[in-house]
Amino acid sequence: MFREMRRNRQMLPMEETLELLKKGTSGVLALLGDEDYPYAVPVSYVYADEKLYFHGARSGHKLDAIRKQDKASFCVISQDRIMPEEYTTYFRSVIAFGRIRILEDEAEMRRAIEILAEKYSPDVSEAGRRQEIDKTWNALCMLEFTIEHVTGKEAIELARGRK
Repeated sequence: MFREMRRNRQMLPMEETLELLKKGTSGVLALLGDEDYPYAVPVSYVYADEKLYFHGARSGHKLDAIRKQDKASFCVISQDRIMPEEYTTYFRSVIAFGRIRILEDEAEMRRAIEILAEKYSPDVSEAGRRQEIDKTWNALCMLEFTIEHVTGKEAIELARGRK
């Protein structure tokens, strides 16, 4: 169903691929937008329980696209070091394909936003994070991305360095 990576010598081991997802702080969520144009939007996220979670407003282009089509992809670039003398970049990236849904259940929403808040505000107390969540709760939308296929890739120069 999903294509094999053409340059499979550059494929990251699954453990490293998932580690990049865990450590990343932002990525690009790609959806099928208006008039079937691709809609790619940068978002903050958290990877937990083999899923991705995003937050946002309760209305807008992103939600309209999800309601229309639940298939999505998500890309994270964890390294992109420009090597001008080599006319290339030394990169590491991940792309995930899957299905995305709008969380409706309050318990699921609360769990997802708490995981997200902990990632981005680890030095704030749990009570402090909960207070901030409660202030914005009525405007909050949480999204869950179930990964069906994921691959990591790195620049050939980095792959050669592994050997």
